[in-house]
Amino acid sequence: MQTEKTKTLYDRIGGEGTIRRLVQAFYPRVYQDADLSPLFPDGVEEIMRKQTLFLTQFAGGPPLYSDQYGPPRMQQRHLAFPVTPRRAEAWLRCMNEAMDEIGLAGPAREMLYDRLTQVARIMVNSPDEGD
Repeated sequence: MQTEKTKTLYDRIGGEGTIRRLVQAFYPRVYQDADLSPLFPDGVEEIMRKQTLFLTQFAGGPPLYSDQYGPPRMQQRHLAFPVTPRRAEAWLRCMNEAMDEIGLAGPAREMLYDRLTQVARIMVNSPDEGD
């Protein structure tokens, strides 16, 4: 039996069901955000599927993303998109709101959000306009 200390973050947040609900709550916010929506002109279904695979693996669940696409290398995969500090913050705000919507709370949420904050900062590859 796993103890709280030996559980993965994936298990602590509630596994597959939580990841799916989080992605479903997240992307409507992305498409409503003026800074983020231009980055996603081709629809949402495939992006949501990939985000589900990535977040599952990122949180310590099965390596679904790597099984289909190889190592995540998210920074490299996003070089074609202008990820600015403002967009990184908007992405985090949308994720935080999605976590609120699905009721993800407590230390596991804080840990996931902290890790996502680190990723968002690493993803920045362009200055904000006017900088």
